[in-house]
Amino acid sequence: MNRRAGDRLDPLVKPPITRDQLIAYAHASGDINPIHLDEKFARKAGFPSVIAHGMLSMAFIADFLRHHFPDDSYRLEHLRARFRKVTFPGDSLSCGGRIRAVNDDGTFFVEAATTNQGGEITTEAEARFTPRSS
Repeated sequence: MNRRAGDRLDPLVKPPITRDQLIAYAHASGDINPIHLDEKFARKAGFPSVIAHGMLSMAFIADFLRHHFPDDSYRLEHLRARFRKVTFPGDSLSCGGRIRAVNDDGTFFVEAATTNQGGEITTEAEARFTPRSS
């Protein structure tokens, strides 16, 4: 891989989030908090509808990163995310990022984020990948 610091990574655009997707994610992850599933509960909490799991957007970022740094070639050494904005059903998230730095040993430091259809950053992340030995 001949990438350098500052290089942008091709974006990954996800289809709009659906309520069925939230239900499936809730059961797969074990996070059945009613704020993700129950409309009345979400409205009582001050939201216009149920909200997507923050970890779902982090999973999208992980998918994006693995596309660029496949598991057979790179080991994910560090991944940290910060959730900045709530995501709702119907929102379309795009994942993008850039290589922040590359060490002489081939370690990549990457910044990534999800943005919604309005261009607002919903999740920021940073990751570090080391090359796997051949």
